[in-house]
Amino acid sequence: MADIDLRELATTLDTEDMIGFTRLFVEDIRGGFRSVNLERYPWMEEIGNTEWKGVLALGMGGSAAGGDFLSALCNLKGKIPVVVQRDYVIPSWWDERWLVISTSHSGNTEEAIEATEIALKAGATVIVISTGGILSGLAELHYNCYFIPSIGGQPPRSAFGHIFARQLALFRGIGVLPSDGDDEAMLERLQSVIDDYDFIGKQDPDFIELISYIATQPIALLGPTELMPALNRFKNQLNENSARFARIGIYPEMNHNESVAWGGVGDDADFSVGEQVVLFLTWNGMHSRVVKRLEWMIAHTPSELAWRIHGEGETLVEALLHLCIIMDWVSIAVALIHGKDPSSIGPINSLKKFLADQK
Repeated sequence: MADIDLRELATTLDTEDMIGFTRLFVEDIRGGFRSVNLERYPWMEEIGNTEWKGVLALGMGGSAAGGDFLSALCNLKGKIPVVVQRDYVIPSWWDERWLVISTSHSGNTEEAIEATEIALKAGATVIVISTGGILSGLAELHYNCYFIPSIGGQPPRSAFGHIFARQLALFRGIGVLPSDGDDEAMLERLQSVIDDYDFIGKQDPDFIELISYIATQPIALLGPTELMPALNRFKNQLNENSARFARIGIYPEMNHNESVAWGGVGDDADFSVGEQVVLFLTWNGMHSRVVKRLEWMIAHTPSELAWRIHGEGETLVEALLHLCIIMDWVSIAVALIHGKDPSSIGPINSLKKFLADQK
């Protein structure tokens, strides 16, 4: 695939400009940071002065991804835990001492709506983040429901910058998470990553080699516990943008079970592990013993198709966002190689129509 022309494929296949949305990722984050503050939303002060047991984050798909990122950040530096719920219901242990964040890009995700209504009826304090829809209307019906508008006009998975920046700014504003360094300097570094991976401006031979193997081989995404949000989003981007399966392994846990399976069993092993593309996601803040485990795994990986993708930056949030940018470019490029429009999600739309017809 050395002679593949991603630019020509993009002109033909990228009908909804996923490439353009990817280029705006950093600007989306910058705008999200600026839009959520105490001056605009004075109710944040009262919420920040309340002693919460934790945060329950409701959402599905790309709209739920921000909850995963918040959970990882709070595990590292937060004051309270964040539990992500992807369902029509809320956990049985929940009570009104848990703040609820309900996120839906469209505001019409039926699982998020039903779970939010259950929480509100039970006395929850709810903050809705959406572009409108039914969820935004709940803030007009309930005194204990607040609304933070996001930006529409694009697929939910491409609106992650809009959504997550608002969530993170909210968490900082109510004191759940501390501010973590110089945001503007971080965003400038992240913009450089976007420019470096923009395959329309240039076609890096190493990048072409990576995506050519990803396009034809089974995919394994491996990383430490705190990078789970990036691993999961990478899988989801490959699913939606590229129509490709990918599996996730999280160490150190996988070292206690999955490592055995990497050796296979005889000739009937599930596909040869040596044939899979293995992507090791890393960052600078990994535990020293996890680094040793990673070194062992790299040395003993049976596949010759292994790459290390490093999330640069001294903070977890920068490393996660760095990895988001890389995965977006990779998943779009793999879609183009397959002859797929990265915006097309026919099966999801078909399911939504079927469910709508059953009401």
